[in-house]
Amino acid sequence: MGRIHVLSDQVANKIAAGEVVERPASVVKELLENSLDAGASEIRVEAEGGGRRLIRVADDGCGMIRDDALLALERHATSKISRVEELESIATLGFRGEALPSIASVSRMALETRAEEEPSGVRIEIAGGRILSVNECARPRGTSITVRDLFFNVPARRKFLRSEQTELAHIASLVTHYSLAHPAKSFELTHEGRKLLDAPPVLTAAERVFQVFGAETLEELIELEPRTAQEGRFTLSGFISRPQVQKSNRNSIFLFVNRRLIRDRLLLHAISAAYLNLMPPSAFPFALLFIDCDPAEVDVNVHPSKTEVRFRASSFVHDFVRDTLREALVASRPAPAAPPPSPVLPPPRAEPQPGARLPFSEFTQAIEDFRYTGIRSEAPRSVLPDLELKPPPAPEPRLDLQPAPGPAAAQPQEAPRSEPASALRLRVPDTHSAIPDGLALDAPSSMASLDQARILGQMHDSFILAAGPDGLWIIDQHVAHERILFEQFLERLMRGRAEQQRLLLPQVLTLTPAQEADYQRIAGELERAGFETEPFGQRTIAIKAVPADLAPSAVEQVFFEILEIADAEMRRATPEEFRRALAASLACRAAIKINTRLEPEKMEWLVRTLARTRYPMSCPHGRPVALRYSSRDILRSFHRI
Repeated sequence: MGRIHVLSDQVANKIAAGEVVERPASVVKELLENSLDAGASEIRVEAEGGGRRLIRVADDGCGMIRDDALLALERHATSKISRVEELESIATLGFRGEALPSIASVSRMALETRAEEEPSGVRIEIAGGRILSVNECARPRGTSITVRDLFFNVPARRKFLRSEQTELAHIASLVTHYSLAHPAKSFELTHEGRKLLDAPPVLTAAERVFQVFGAETLEELIELEPRTAQEGRFTLSGFISRPQVQKSNRNSIFLFVNRRLIRDRLLLHAISAAYLNLMPPSAFPFALLFIDCDPAEVDVNVHPSKTEVRFRASSFVHDFVRDTLREALVASRPAPAAPPPSPVLPPPRAEPQPGARLPFSEFTQAIEDFRYTGIRSEAPRSVLPDLELKPPPAPEPRLDLQPAPGPAAAQPQEAPRSEPASALRLRVPDTHSAIPDGLALDAPSSMASLDQARILGQMHDSFILAAGPDGLWIIDQHVAHERILFEQFLERLMRGRAEQQRLLLPQVLTLTPAQEADYQRIAGELERAGFETEPFGQRTIAIKAVPADLAPSAVEQVFFEILEIADAEMRRATPEEFRRALAASLACRAAIKINTRLEPEKMEWLVRTLARTRYPMSCPHGRPVALRYSSRDILRSFHRI
């Protein structure tokens, strides 16, 4: 007897379920995508026990007739495709026909559905992949699928599920994300009778972001205007965070391709490249991106759970996403907002919309709880040992206490009578609520306004103070100059025409074998950057010329830093990324240092030149360049508004 045999449908379905149904959220994903493919405008998701005991997804889509409902429970039965050629241009979220039979094989499932043309619906009950009953039922158009006791017949899989709250977090996160991708549809999520998300249809994606996360979160994002490429075959839109909003991981980056939630290394790298030299390498932005393209341009049939895709023009898509995000950051130039003064209590937050706080949604919690981790309200003492910022002592308040005016019938000849304390009042000058002329209370938080600021002076020979119509600016002179030099160095590297200064005496450096190998590999890039070097014996080189802005005293340190960059980055970085790292190292060493007194003309040049750079928000290493105390915050601190 042969060893090879055909698996039974029951075993095959359970194997397929292992690929499709990883956890309760996987069930919700498959059913939710089926509802969207059915053209539903209202989708309701219910769960109990984190999805273990109950999952119910109901919609008002096209529904199914009786025969189709029975056929949908068979493996590889689908209405999405019929020919092999259609696999190359899939426009629907589902297409394999494995979801329903896989879910039914590991749960007790009930399917209710009715098509528009049918007078009544049908209810089918399945347990462990076996049909128990098929009956008519009265119901509106659409489909409702109830899944109970997930993995009841696969105890090993059930044992590996996480806690109830963790499983519910995945469900809430999934429903939230798809509600963001489809703002014109209604989404509702409840858990054991408690409503977690209630998102009625809205007109724009910005309204849906406000609806789900609230106004405070929306203000911290930059909305991308839809941009098309390749004659409309690709369109990119969505929201990205300012460089000052920094996350510790990529969990706040969410990508949709043709409204399908995906994970893609290519797009993640494009986003990181867009923020290169705008935030620290260990930090990540928030991004909610929608790529709509011709279905023929993307292959979605590369992963069992359909969470990964492959673009046919991957290099183009990478550059398209990177350049679009860079241009949006350049256009907005968002300025870091300084924290409000401590004596002033923050205004109470507006009550969120229903569903604005999903207690178990990792995505919602992550974006609502962010802080400006890249902004420091005070400099480290190890960097500025002589910087001692102490608020001046508050002056004693001068209260002008006068008795309240007496009755109109009182005679002026009478001596003034003493009034009880309760009759005394504080006389406030009429100018208390006056607002200084020229202040722009609603000015956008943009670094472009630095070009109009008036230089006030220098604080502790380290920070430049400037006043503008939009508020008070505090500029770190070192990182401001570093950003200016970085863009200048980078432009010269890209053009291959770096300015040089010859050293009076060549500097001779001894290299290790590894450093010598790195030096041989990047000799051409060093020449482009302005270094003139030549071998000077075994593992020894002589440096005869260096970039024009680099101090001779920093040549040795910078050169060894460049070799470290080559050792760590050159093997996996593109030439552009290596040149950026090279320019960042040169700029950091050549920039004005702290504790350096500057003449007014130098401060004026520094601020004006900074305002004209492409990315004035942060230094090449991700630190903020300037903080802005807005006019509104200043007036609120003085109780003028």
